[in-house]
Amino acid sequence: MTLSTREREQFLAEPHIGALSVVERPDRAPLTVPIWYQYTPGGELWVRTGPDSRKARAIRSAGRFSLMVQRTEPTVRYVSVEGPVTRTAPDSHELSWEMAARYLPEDQVAAFVEYDRTRLGEHFVLYMRPQHWVAADLGSF
Repeated sequence: MTLSTREREQFLAEPHIGALSVVERPDRAPLTVPIWYQYTPGGELWVRTGPDSRKARAIRSAGRFSLMVQRTEPTVRYVSVEGPVTRTAPDSHELSWEMAARYLPEDQVAAFVEYDRTRLGEHFVLYMRPQHWVAADLGSF
């Protein structure tokens, strides 16, 4: 069953692990990697990544990317969005904290942010405005 605009935006706003895909080369299938993301219904979707990462280079070249999220319980449901990069921004402690708090238990956020900021290297933020949506709830099987 197709999801309504409200249902698909609300589902995307939940903290699922996304599968980010971007065309890297015309002779290859898209690069697809798991990623944490943030989305507010009606707004932009954003991800953090290293500025020299393979996905960052591919996204800069393509100017767009897609993200798919899914669940299998209580029903099989997915949302896939695709759109252009609308802007980039420097990363910050606040954005790192916001993302970690979305995915981790409260008592683990500070330690992860410290690890992220000191061990994982520089990040920047890529914003995307979803233009094309594919969303469905396939029921329970």
